[in-house]
Amino acid sequence: MAAGRTETCDVLVIGGGAAGLSLAHRLTENLAATVTLVEPPDGPLRPAERTWCYWGAGTDGLEEAVSASWSVLRVHGTDGRPLTVGPAPFTYRMVRSTDFERMVHGRLARADGARLLRATVESVCDVPGGAEVRCALPGGRFLTLHAQKVFDSRPLPGLPPARTRLLQHFRGWFVRTATDRFDPTVADLMDFRVPQPAHGLAFGYVLPLTPDRALVEYTEFSRDVLTTEAYEAALGRYCRDVLGLGALTVERTEQGVIPMTDARFPRRAGHAVFRIGTAGGATRPATGYTFAAVQRHGRAIAAALRDGHGGIPAPYGRRALAMDAILLRALDTGRIDGPDFFTGLFRDVPAERLLRFLDGTTSPREEWGIGLRTPVRPMLRTAAEVPFLPRRSRPAARTGGTNR
Repeated sequence: MAAGRTETCDVLVIGGGAAGLSLAHRLTENLAATVTLVEPPDGPLRPAERTWCYWGAGTDGLEEAVSASWSVLRVHGTDGRPLTVGPAPFTYRMVRSTDFERMVHGRLARADGARLLRATVESVCDVPGGAEVRCALPGGRFLTLHAQKVFDSRPLPGLPPARTRLLQHFRGWFVRTATDRFDPTVADLMDFRVPQPAHGLAFGYVLPLTPDRALVEYTEFSRDVLTTEAYEAALGRYCRDVLGLGALTVERTEQGVIPMTDARFPRRAGHAVFRIGTAGGATRPATGYTFAAVQRHGRAIAAALRDGHGGIPAPYGRRALAMDAILLRALDTGRIDGPDFFTGLFRDVPAERLLRFLDGTTSPREEWGIGLRTPVRPMLRTAAEVPFLPRRSRPAARTGGTNR
């Protein structure tokens, strides 16, 4: 085995997904320090190409990677009636992982003291003055990196114990239709005109790119994932029977699983080692939204390091997590009807406020007002029950491919 060498840096980020790329990007913007981003080399450990979407207002530094955006959103209830909202000043923005990766890699190449390293991380451990990361390089050599702080975005081997555990799982088709079938100005965020499962909820999701091209997804919030054949059948029915798309070509597919759980994700893996992304609790438990949270969290981490703060902030506050635990339990027990609940929120709450609520950035007063527009009695019953429920471990589904 070839001998290894040792190098040092101030901050080391592990992982080339949304969380790792986002933090590296924010660190090069805000921190006068040496930064190394470690990504897996080409091969099975590299994540597949995927799509991320988020709410944005004004300029946010990601314009170069945004491939499409929508200023009008639509929700279809189970009764088929459409509800259209304008969430100004927000727009719903799509980022393709390849574009985002290209942008961040370019900025790393131009920033003083920043670099990209393609290697497989073998181990991470605390050492005096920081942490040590041992990496296997593509040629078979080993490299040991010493850093003052390490941020690890790699998936956990299993989900922590939880009171409630659902999965947001989906499969999407990038379709091209024989004739113009889409309005590129309107995104269908939740279309509940699909058959609902016995447990949980299901909806269609349509992001039009041109009049004859769109990303069409079938999504479920439920306890277990489906087979690929079941997703394909559901997508076929949705495109044919609900959307009436006629002849179409599937140009590309993507599939993923996002944990929706009130588990307590450990944010530290050592004195100088911190978890980020879904592994660090950045996925909003009740909605699955992640991309916007890792942007906020990345900016907050960069600011904390720049200002010399010892602590690293959490992705969400305790209040948001407590509300999510109640909503998850109410959905899982069937005390509230999922399609009616989400349709009602879009009907009764101003869109801009609702989107901030879904991302966890509303004030207590705003959240109180939103809560009064939900089924109060079942929510109160669930709120009284949740603190006394035990947290249990369960086998973890393989997660990844988040598009939120």
